[in-house]
Amino acid sequence: MPSLEDELFPSTPGKFKIDRAHTMNRQFHRCFASTSTMFLWALFLVALTASYLSFQSFVDSSSRYFTASWGGIQWEKQVRNSAQIHRSGGMSVLVTGAAGFVGSHVSQALKKRGDGVVGLDNFNNYYDPSLKKARKLLLNNHGIFVVEGDVNDARLLEKLFDVVAFTHVMHLAAQAGVRYAMENPQSYVHSNIAGLVTLLEVCKSANPQPAIVWASSSSVYGLNDKVPFSESDRTDQPASLYAATKKAGEEITHTYNHIYGLSITGLRFFTVYGPWGRPDMAYFSFTRNILQGKPITVYRGKDRVDLARDFTYIDDVVKGCLGSLDTAGKSTGSGGKKRRPAPYRIFNLGNTSPVTVPTLVDILERHLKVKAKRNMVEMPGNGDVPFTHANISAARREFGYKPTTDLQTGLKKFVRWYLSYYGYNHGKPVN
Repeated sequence: MPSLEDELFPSTPGKFKIDRAHTMNRQFHRCFASTSTMFLWALFLVALTASYLSFQSFVDSSSRYFTASWGGIQWEKQVRNSAQIHRSGGMSVLVTGAAGFVGSHVSQALKKRGDGVVGLDNFNNYYDPSLKKARKLLLNNHGIFVVEGDVNDARLLEKLFDVVAFTHVMHLAAQAGVRYAMENPQSYVHSNIAGLVTLLEVCKSANPQPAIVWASSSSVYGLNDKVPFSESDRTDQPASLYAATKKAGEEITHTYNHIYGLSITGLRFFTVYGPWGRPDMAYFSFTRNILQGKPITVYRGKDRVDLARDFTYIDDVVKGCLGSLDTAGKSTGSGGKKRRPAPYRIFNLGNTSPVTVPTLVDILERHLKVKAKRNMVEMPGNGDVPFTHANISAARREFGYKPTTDLQTGLKKFVRWYLSYYGYNHGKPVN
């Protein structure tokens, strides 16, 4: 009886080889057909996955395009129109922080004299954004387009420089305030350091490179007790995180000037005040509380010494900003590479006449015709310094800077604006 092996593989010479080879050939074809099918299915799945990912990417890109607050033909047209220069020898200026206090005033002054101006502001809620929106409306009425965006957005900045070959940048965007740094330190690093570096990176690669004027602060003098404060004085003893970020900004800008040939001017502002001011400033909150019948907190230094500030009216600061832009000198780099040394300057912009805080309150009382309820408190360790006093000889020598508004006159203008803006009539709110 033949075995199973004989049934499968007969012993006839030659037949074994032919039948066995035929069987193996059929198995090979089946296997190949199966492998080919799997391969085709794999290709199909890969193609399907790639198609899905491409479609998803298209959807995401389209979504970002349609939801973005910038971009598009109409947007570019608004930017170009706003940047148009209307005077001989004029400049096209990107103003960051344009909806802020100083930024809105500088933007209007530039536009009024015929320069091209494009604003940038993120409209954050450090203080009431409605005030910033009102400033934006005012700028819009003067033909100034303000882009809503963050100075940390490199793509936005690059796009702006693609649309307009800015000759100058007025960098005023920053996280302001000394005491708020104790609550939200990250915001100061984000805006005052990271944002500054992002802007400088874009400017160094721009063609042509713009000249840059930016807002430092008198806070960098910190615990310096030599008066008046001069640009050559020590600035390595900051009393607050805000001051430290501004000091860091001065070191960072010096580096970009040295390596990339960017023309850079830093302005150390001394307690700027006036119409459309910042609500977090003492003169502003004092005015609000006095009108509302609320007590105000007036700080005193050690040994009951009154604090004093070199209060500088906004119009004087604007003159200093424009003078700095006019004398900035050109950047000397191309393609991110320095060709020769470029100007690097730092100036104080102050009033040179410090006034004590109690005296400021006295002036407000006279203009408001309301007596303040004062709560005298010793100054806490929150980063405030006891006094500031600017030496402005360098700015006077370089571009004729000369402040002309004393505190009495400046506060009178501020109070007039405040009563009108917030709807007061004879010291009482209008319903």
